[in-house]
Amino acid sequence: MSFHDLPLTEQLLIARRGTAYFAQRLAELTDEQLHEPTALSGWSRAHLVAHVGYNAAALCRLLDWAATGIETPMYASPEQRGREIAEGATLSAAALRNLFDHTVARLDEKWRNLPAAAWEAQVRTAQGRTVPVSETAWMRTREVWIHAVDLGNGGRFGDFPDVVLESLLTDIVGMWRRKDLGAGLVLTVDGSEPAAVQPESPAAGKVSGPLAAVVRWAAGRGAVGLGADIPEPPHWL
Repeated sequence: MSFHDLPLTEQLLIARRGTAYFAQRLAELTDEQLHEPTALSGWSRAHLVAHVGYNAAALCRLLDWAATGIETPMYASPEQRGREIAEGATLSAAALRNLFDHTVARLDEKWRNLPAAAWEAQVRTAQGRTVPVSETAWMRTREVWIHAVDLGNGGRFGDFPDVVLESLLTDIVGMWRRKDLGAGLVLTVDGSEPAAVQPESPAAGKVSGPLAAVVRWAAGRGAVGLGADIPEPPHWL
């Protein structure tokens, strides 16, 4: 089942569960550990927390757009997004934690109070896609679940709901196909039929294993649980 097949109330519940999962990982870190590096090139945990906090603020702007009809982009420019994260990473640990808590509360309040008629209002993502504002549930779900793992203190793809894993894999493979990436790759999730990333290409590399492990690999977070001689995934994030 796809995340988008779920009722909106369930989509928002999964996003909130992911937020709670991220919050738990964050709470387990000491203030000193926030400034340690992550596996994301050039980013400390402080960069990650700032990014997740400012992402919630950006989604609030899309919800304002839907509620008022006044165009309010997620970011004024790509430079603004990068500047926010870089400056946010310099905040004190207490300020970073407050940023996360405050923006999470704002986003949840806007989700709860958006009029029913506004949920199909069309808004534009930072990547330029025009989507209904209900897409913010999935946009936030991806951010909080994946970046909870990126904090590097116990988060696991195996903790994700299956519908999130399945939808992530669909998103990633769909992006590879649109960009003509992954020629020759054949993915096999345990219990499912093999699927070529580019169906017209001859098979040249195989990745198979449990759903969580395949998604972790596809998202560029390592080949844990997939055995030896696993190829590098095409770029995604």
